[in-house]
Order: sequence, then structure tokens, then C-alpha cells
Amino acid sequence: MSSTDQDLTSSPGAEERAPGEPLPSGTLGGEQRRSMEQIALLLFIVVPFLALVAAVPLAWGWGVSWLDLGLLTVFYFIGCHGITIGFHRYFTHGSFKAKRPLRVALAIAGSMAVEGPLVRWVADHRKHHKHSDAEGDPHSPWRYGESVPALLKGLWWAHMAWMFDTERTPQHKYAPDLLKDPDLVRISRHFVLWTTVSLAAPALIGGLVTWSWQGALSAFFWGSLVRVALLHHVTWSINSICHATGKQPFKSRDRSGNVWWLAVLSCGESWHNLHHADPTCARHGVDRWQVDSSARLIRWFEKAGWAWDVRWPKRSRLDAKRNTPETNGDENRKENATAHAA
Repeated sequence: MSSTDQDLTSSPGAEERAPGEPLPSGTLGGEQRRSMEQIALLLFIVVPFLALVAAVPLAWGWGVSWLDLGLLTVFYFIGCHGITIGFHRYFTHGSFKAKRPLRVALAIAGSMAVEGPLVRWVADHRKHHKHSDAEGDPHSPWRYGESVPALLKGLWWAHMAWMFDTERTPQHKYAPDLLKDPDLVRISRHFVLWTTVSLAAPALIGGLVTWSWQGALSAFFWGSLVRVALLHHVTWSINSICHATGKQPFKSRDRSGNVWWLAVLSCGESWHNLHHADPTCARHGVDRWQVDSSARLIRWFEKAGWAWDVRWPKRSRLDAKRNTPETNGDENRKENATAHAA
């Protein structure tokens, strides 16, 4: 049985810690031997990241073709919306209902973002919402405290180090609905296949369009490696940056904030404060000029009849959750302090 199959069946050993038990330290670089899955995860993170670092001098010295930029952009937003609309707003929070073809398409598109199998992603994120910025949160930047050194360490943990921890979220507890859907279980178990498709497709298209190996390699570099690295770090920034800074116009029990400069690249996810104030809402950018391309696509799906029962924001509900200028942030800090003390 593969490691993914073990996760989907959720072995008895994958239980949560007892209340009050200290959080474990990350195992990145620790004494425990990494599993093959962790090694693969390391490769999926490091190799695209090195390509992202190399992209700047390469673009400066040799330039980048319109074909490569086009492939990077198209595959970036396919994967990004697969995560934001599919993995996040639909599968995790049930912000709308979808017909089977759309459900399958969203599951595959999200898998092509190379951020892990569907069922595991959803289970981890549901656990994050249950314990947001408190004991039990898999990736809170406030994990180690509020001093500057502790926060820097916490930002590293929340951004990516938490993925190397040996603890596994029990999927039978946090994603039982997904485990009952054969389509979703099958797609989740074939994560390696979707990763291969995601990385190979730009190279194949680039090679066929230019009819050269050089075109294929260039498309692979920009459309696969650089694209995956950029999407990874934008997505992970929602866990780290958006829980450490940003405006808080709405009442939430954690430190989630709005970070405007991430809005376009995150497909609307960085309007994070409203999301934590009202997790099932299909739109995250609810105020004027708050760009949310994911919500726009959900609206199109609804008009096409592919999605229904969409949980659009209601003015009365938003007004009830909105902080007043005088108290903006105060209630959040009080609730967060209570959560940490509990």
C-alpha cells in the first residue's frame, strides 16, 4: 500500500495529540529519517524554487519568449483557480454545489498546482480553521510566540516547514465526505499522475509549437518549474503573511488579515480576514475594488448551470461581522488571547 493510500484509510496511529500536550517541533533536518514521500516533497519544493531564483538573471540576460510567458500564465491560473475555487471554497468549505463534471475538473485542476493530494489538502485546511492561530493549528505563524525571533521562526514554519512534520491530520475525521466519493478518492490517489501532467504539458506544447527541443526545455523551465514555484509561494503566503499582517475589517477569532498586493496572484484568497470571519462565503473580496477572480469564475459557473446554491455575501451578514473603526482589531486580539490561553 502506498503512503497516499495509508493516508486515505487513516491508520490508527495518526491520532491527534492529547489536550495540553506541547506542539512538536518541525522535523526538517531532525533526527528522524525522512520517508520517501518527504523526499519527494522536498524535490517538488526545492527544484521549482531554484528555477524561480534563476529566472530573474535568465530573463535579464537572455529574455523570455511570449510563448513561455503565455504557458506560465495559463497554467498558473488553471492551478491557482483549481486550488482557490476547487480545493478551498468548494471541497473544504462547501461554498457552492457543483455538477459532477465540474467537481472532477476542479479536483484535477487543483491537483495540477502540485500542492499535495486533494483529500490531505482539505483535511489539513479544515483542521487549520478549527484551531486557527491556536493550539492544534497545523501552520500558524504565531506557533512559537510573539517576539520578533519567535515570529520569524513561526513565519518559516507557517510558510513551508510545517509540511515536513511527521504528524498527519486524520483524514477520516476531517474529510469523511470526500472519502465517500469514489471520484475524489481516485483523483487524490493519483496525485503523482496529475503532477506529471502538470509538469509535462507546458514542455510538450512548447516543443510542438517551436518544433524544437530547445523550445520544449524553455517551456518546461518557465511554464512548469518557475510557474509551480511562484504558485507555491503565493499560496503559502496566505498561511504565513496573511496571518501575521494585514487589515482586519471583519470580526474573526484569529489574526487573519487582508493583504491587497497578493490579491491578483492569489486569485482573491488574500482577502483573508473576511474568509475567516465567514468561511463558507463564496466571495472573499467583498468590498469595493477588492479583486477576486475566483468569485467571478464561480459566478460564471452559476450562470452556466454548472454550480448552484452559491453562498454569496449578504449585506446584513457583512454588516453584522464588520468591525467599527474604533474597535477594529481590538476584539480580534482579545479573542485570540483567549484562544491561546484556553
